[in-house]
Amino acid sequence: MSFDRLIKGIVKMQNPTVAGLDPKLDFIPDYIKEEAYKKYGKTLDGAAEALFEFNKGLIDALCDIVPAVKPQAAYYEMYGWQGVRTLQKTIDYAKQKGMFVITDGKRNDIGTTMEAYANAHLGSTDIEGEKVEAFGADALTVNGYLGSDGINPVIKVSSQNDKGMFILVKTSNQSSGELQDKKLDDNTTIYRTMGAMCEKWGEQLMGEYGYSGVGAVVGATYPEQLGELRKALPHTFFLVPGYGAQGGGAKDVAPAFDENGLGAIINSSRGIMCAWKKEGCDPKDFAQAARREAIRMRDEIVSYIGEIKL
Repeated sequence: MSFDRLIKGIVKMQNPTVAGLDPKLDFIPDYIKEEAYKKYGKTLDGAAEALFEFNKGLIDALCDIVPAVKPQAAYYEMYGWQGVRTLQKTIDYAKQKGMFVITDGKRNDIGTTMEAYANAHLGSTDIEGEKVEAFGADALTVNGYLGSDGINPVIKVSSQNDKGMFILVKTSNQSSGELQDKKLDDNTTIYRTMGAMCEKWGEQLMGEYGYSGVGAVVGATYPEQLGELRKALPHTFFLVPGYGAQGGGAKDVAPAFDENGLGAIINSSRGIMCAWKKEGCDPKDFAQAARREAIRMRDEIVSYIGEIKL
């Protein structure tokens, strides 16, 4: 099961974090953009080239200390097909470097349409009998609002291709409670109900270390709910956004982990990508600044959860 690979990487590196690759042109040093614009002008091609060079620098600097990356599809789609190609190239490059890749696409549909999304991001495309991998990520974020009709196709593709998913359960944004905290007739919150569904769906994708291939997105900005869900969902691995720029810290994310320091991977996007700006260092040192921030983040979290072991 794909999350077994993620867990092994976390234990090997003693680092339960994922670097979000959500690049904007404002985040990229001018010298990278200038080189791209010399080749392609200030066009979608030029922007996509700058994004890829930036991503490569980050991946090279992080691949031996951070087990995973999480590209957010929207930051590539906004640059048209050229940006989408950069998403595919970024996934491929990260995998070449041995990193686990989570595509943050929050896909949500039913039946054959959802199967098409799953095949695109996690499986392969059938071209007249030839199977071709389109994007090739290891996991995909999914919106479960449509229920099992939107999840079963992803489970099917994941089972066939050793992949996994993270379903939105308790998200990190300020307005998440407008719906997710509402209580149903049995006095159970919607987020707790969605979490229980993840546990049930995960029975079809159980892994070697007690966690299934059906994970949950649970935000660092709600540490009380994070701890509640960790206790309630013993077989569900968490993807935890909200660390750093959104206000969550190491103390906030600590409840996401089990007694072995497993059960969650903590995301930082802007904190890592823009570390060079925060430091005020030479822009050509952007990748090493990202590495320094990733090490600081790792050490801070591990100081709360201790040694990570199988």
